Amino acid sequence: MTGVEESTASLEARGVVVEFATRGGTIARALDGVDLTVGRGEIVAVVGESGSGKTTLARTLLALERPVAGSVLVGGTPLPHGTAALRAFRRTVQMVLQDASGSLNPRQTVYESVAEGIRLHRLAGDEPGTTEADLVAGALSDAGLRPPEQFYLRYPHELSGGQRQRVLISGALALRPQLLVADEPVSSLDASIRGEILALLLRLRDELGLGVLVITHDLGLAWNIADRIAVMYLGRVVEAGTTEEVLQAPQHPYTQALLSVVPETRRLEPVVLTGEVPDPTNIPSGCRFRPRCPAYADGAPDGEAARAGVAEACRTVPLEVLPAHSSDAGRDHLVACHLRRPGARLDTTPSAVGGSSPN
Repeated sequence: MTGVEESTASLEARGVVVEFATRGGTIARALDGVDLTVGRGEIVAVVGESGSGKTTLARTLLALERPVAGSVLVGGTPLPHGTAALRAFRRTVQMVLQDASGSLNPRQTVYESVAEGIRLHRLAGDEPGTTEADLVAGALSDAGLRPPEQFYLRYPHELSGGQRQRVLISGALALRPQLLVADEPVSSLDASIRGEILALLLRLRDELGLGVLVITHDLGLAWNIADRIAVMYLGRVVEAGTTEEVLQAPQHPYTQALLSVVPETRRLEPVVLTGEVPDPTNIPSGCRFRPRCPAYADGAPDGEAARAGVAEACRTVPLEVLPAHSSDAGRDHLVACHLRRPGARLDTTPSAVGGSSPN
């Protein structure tokens, strides 16, 4: 594998299952059948609480974890496992970590940090007359560190938080990838710098045609940057669609609860979820969100699920894995919830489910 053609560049999970053995010998299912696609020129946000599986998904898409079932494809080709092929893959798909301070070597200058990947992949001279310094300068410029020569000899402690994050992004851009995986890329930055980094990712999408998978717990961030959103809960995608569909008319009770505490949504009464994400060694029967679902409310007779006639299904019937895209032409808003299935006696208009535009 030497790379991915621009017309087909995509990173895709198909039915991915990832398991870990616990100290007690039980098996924790961190991902339980996940379908997701991110292509060139789009930004996809994966959102959810800690323990939802979103970071494990990112690591699996980067070949840092191997699934026990399902597959990961890049450009439609199964992810390779040989050393040379993996090296080529990791040039195509690069990761941007959340903690620039901990990720940058404090003993390396900015130039050395960005040049490290160029040397590893032996990229200098790939194009006639292109030197290592050319590639470093181009990557720094693309990340907004201009003029790049002013940063060559500076060390991480001499930079602001935003500049350090741009150096991390420069290191990824130096390999000329087609896709970036960004794990909480602005969580350690203050509000003003967050906006600059998000604007940078949008510019890289528009000017370089990069695809970006953003891992975040912040629906407000996703609203500002993503073209599509996938909401994860306990190892599964429970709602997915365009940003407007998911955030203006959220259908899953979990998405509604997450969105209700985002200040920009201006909801009057936040939805309070009780308890933590369940133990992945003991996934609940039926709907995995049921123990925390305000609509189910432990099967209360006056609960929303009971009124809709689906409480028994919530308790006993597993929900299907959502596909990467809807097979229903023109409808890409996908929801794994018994309340939203045919036959539920429920008003599912945006006003009924509390959807509002977070702007």
